[in-house]
Amino acid sequence: MIWLTVFISVLIISLVSLIGVFTFAISEEKLKKILLFLVSFSVGSLFGSAFFHLIPEAVEEFGFGKRTAFLLLIGLLGFFILEKFIGWRHCHLPTTASHPHPLTYLNIIGDAVHNFIDGSIMAGAYLISFPLGLSTTLAVIFHEIPQEIGDFGVLIYGGFSKWRALFFNFLSALSAFLGAVITLLLSNALGFLVNYLLPFAAGGFLYLAGSDLIPELKKETSLKKSFIQFVFIVLGLSLMFFLKIIFHQKSI
Repeated sequence: MIWLTVFISVLIISLVSLIGVFTFAISEEKLKKILLFLVSFSVGSLFGSAFFHLIPEAVEEFGFGKRTAFLLLIGLLGFFILEKFIGWRHCHLPTTASHPHPLTYLNIIGDAVHNFIDGSIMAGAYLISFPLGLSTTLAVIFHEIPQEIGDFGVLIYGGFSKWRALFFNFLSALSAFLGAVITLLLSNALGFLVNYLLPFAAGGFLYLAGSDLIPELKKETSLKKSFIQFVFIVLGLSLMFFLKIIFHQKSI
């Protein structure tokens, strides 16, 4: 049952990679506005998943001591390494002449690494509990929507045709299945390792929201739009908080 649940969740995440096709029906200006609000919601969902779900579960498992802090830092620094040294760059705005996205094939490789980690984290969360897996999946989904649109823009800007860009975007998304399968297989022999994914994932979520997403939101100087962004952040946080309440989780 756990395999089926994880695979359905990963499939949904992978299908999000095809969302780029809808951008052709939206003007560039309107798309940019929509993405800024999606990014805001993603910030809230990532922070909410980290603070309401992943960190409390890690603290219950390891206590609020050096081990938890160390694993959180590994998550933060691990995602920093992915971004700086492997070339994976999270950008959630469409490609334009004033906002170019270079290195198309490197972007595909980096996105595949990112999706592999997503699949591993989601599988690890479901192995702990269904509510934790669901909250982690939702956080990833809300984060993936603007990211996949941005990645689609990278490939189009790099000279790919629409269908070729969709194919490669979806292909890189399938690496999430590999991450999920490896995690599920290892859990049978090394079940204790699953718990280590929780603070690692929390650190990664905090890095993504704080380092990649919030700086993009700060580019908007309009007071009205900035307030709407704040509202969407709160909505993302609220969703994760209400998931905790709905499932009446004792420790998450």
